[in-house]
Amino acid sequence: MEIKVLKQKSVSGNKKKSAIREWLDSVVFAVVAATLIRWLFFSAFVIPSSSMENSLLVGDYLFVSRLHYGTTTPVTPLQVPLTHQTIWGTKIPSYLEWIKLPQFRLPGFTDVKRGDVVVFNLPVEHPDLYQKFSSVLPDLHPHPVDLRTNYIKRCVGQPGDNLQIKNGQVYVNGQAEENPARMQGEYFVSTGTAVNELNVFKKNAVTEYAQFTETFNDSIPGNDEFGYIVKTTSAIAEKLKAFDFVKRIEPVLMPANLKEPYLFPASESLSWNKDQYGPLLVPKKDQTIQITAQNAAIYADVIKSYEGNENVLFKDGLITMEGKMLSEYTFKQDYYFMMGDNRHNSADSRYWGFVPKDHIVGKAIFVWMSIDPDPMGFLTKIRWDRIFRVID
Repeated sequence: MEIKVLKQKSVSGNKKKSAIREWLDSVVFAVVAATLIRWLFFSAFVIPSSSMENSLLVGDYLFVSRLHYGTTTPVTPLQVPLTHQTIWGTKIPSYLEWIKLPQFRLPGFTDVKRGDVVVFNLPVEHPDLYQKFSSVLPDLHPHPVDLRTNYIKRCVGQPGDNLQIKNGQVYVNGQAEENPARMQGEYFVSTGTAVNELNVFKKNAVTEYAQFTETFNDSIPGNDEFGYIVKTTSAIAEKLKAFDFVKRIEPVLMPANLKEPYLFPASESLSWNKDQYGPLLVPKKDQTIQITAQNAAIYADVIKSYEGNENVLFKDGLITMEGKMLSEYTFKQDYYFMMGDNRHNSADSRYWGFVPKDHIVGKAIFVWMSIDPDPMGFLTKIRWDRIFRVID
């Protein structure tokens, strides 16, 4: 008997996708893949301000590794993909706070170390603190912890470090910390008369300068000394000395016991400034400290806003929790002290305090593109010598 095999029509309903459907599938796949890469592995950031100059310049585009310190799980999952705080080109919030999840940090392969250039979420955008620091950072808004404004600074204090700044030099545990190679300070350049600023300053990579007259605190006009206040590196300051019209160059430092306004912490008992600061202990997880009248202002914000405590009050130099005065406290997570490399033009931990570990985003690895914001020709806007520069 002959058996014939009959071909059956496919009943699977396979249809060729339309061009629109294929395009939509491609877009969805690309968005999902980019979101996962951005969350798990690395993110791209751009430098908007001069607080890290001369190490990082305005217009530098960076890749930031989330793997180094371990990426964190999202707290606010209801968010438009590939956005941060607002929908592109608008002020419309890109997230909803209807659902909030606990945050966890996946394993990383290193911890934040002194000298690391770190991206983190600005801690003072906590709802309890943002108005308090609005005089230093006027554009503050309260956001969830994973959506607070991204900041980039250099870690100068690890958990458990005793930190102090004397005459602009950072000391950690009694030892002078090695300064970043391209750290900027503030200098008075005495010239006696105005100079060609383009040839003198801009051609020597000095982007921040202003005319200044040193009066020596007297009323004798003949003692006045004309010059410029510049922010630059020590190496460039030495180079400027070679100009024959430069009389002298001196670092500008605030004297000891001159209290600077808006500095952290807000305490009348402390006369600190940006160049003469501390000493203070950087909080460490499971470390217990004694709360005193001298340090209560330093740790009040930490205990109240970043540790998950409730009913914490700081008043008249005393910290109370649940109505009871705190005489000691054990910290629940690690904290860090961050500073910009442009030491006289950086809103950093000297002005708003410690960075909690749960605010750490990642480590800045390298510059993949750098565009000079000054209005020049297109080809000259690209800083070719900075492309793929490793960040140190």
